[in-house]
Amino acid sequence: MQRWFSRTIHRLSGTTVKLILLMGAFLVLWGMLAPVSTIVWWLNQTAESLGLENEQEKPDVLRQASINAPTSKIDCYIVFLPGVGNFSPDEITQGERYFIDQLATRHPNCVAVRDVFPYSVVNQDLGSQKFLAPLWQAAKESDGLFGNVLIQVRNLWRFAISADDRYGPVYNLSIARTIIDRMNAAHPIAPFDQPINLILLSTSGGTQVALGTTAHLREWINARLTVVSIGGTFEGRAGFDDANHVYHLYGDRDWVTTLARVVFPARWNWVVGSPVNQARQQERYTVCNVGSQEHSGAEGYFGNAIAFNNTSYLRQTLEQADQLPIWSIDQPLTSSCPSQKGFLKK
Repeated sequence: MQRWFSRTIHRLSGTTVKLILLMGAFLVLWGMLAPVSTIVWWLNQTAESLGLENEQEKPDVLRQASINAPTSKIDCYIVFLPGVGNFSPDEITQGERYFIDQLATRHPNCVAVRDVFPYSVVNQDLGSQKFLAPLWQAAKESDGLFGNVLIQVRNLWRFAISADDRYGPVYNLSIARTIIDRMNAAHPIAPFDQPINLILLSTSGGTQVALGTTAHLREWINARLTVVSIGGTFEGRAGFDDANHVYHLYGDRDWVTTLARVVFPARWNWVVGSPVNQARQQERYTVCNVGSQEHSGAEGYFGNAIAFNNTSYLRQTLEQADQLPIWSIDQPLTSSCPSQKGFLKK
């Protein structure tokens, strides 16, 4: 079956009309079926596993971590939620991995969490889906545009579910539980009476999911919760009442972030009562220009192409993010942006 999918993708990639028609049909069909996995996950849970029998109940892994956590200098977690182009929790790009590893190296009190896949309620790659596994594997192995778009469309529907008032609370609950699980796997979580510094680093559609998880994370752990969006897209409601601060970093040539400000009404400046605009007025939401990056690719935030100042776009993003006042829990969160000296064209 995988061979058939591969041949089909190859044939359609060379026929523009067929490609557009198939993508349109797939988009509609997948939009209708996208919430199914979330509903199935919810139905397979018990009241005890979800913590619904007692309002103070925490996920099992968190209760065990609170009991067994050793004394440590680690009081900071950098949790990365990638964009819609990712295939699995284990396959972030080299640029993204370098970016996260460098931040963890520069801040030894922090531990990096790289294996959260924000487009699966069970944190599994697309190839783990029995029925559609051949399709996703063929799309992953395809060198053409069609395969990449196919994966992005599929993940975009998960982005939409996270932002949806009907399915979003359940979907975001599942991702929040994954975050807790992977945090504890990276380093045992401290007892509740010891505050931790939790930084949700995200890009593209991962930012919407990161914001959606904050209400649950706020309830479960004693943490200063900061969301850092690097060219992220989000609808402007979820998370802004729960995060201590949200930083949105964007590049001059990133049209995707600009589109999100137009598409989602809560992002419009004149909707003054929306959570994102309220957070802006309260100086808990900070928007910073970090250079001339595109949304993705070699000249994207994690790309290795060289910018006008003989510095890679990845290095620009790294240096700007490193200047944020978020890496120590004792450091006040301010609304000031990183220094732009040397990173913007005059």
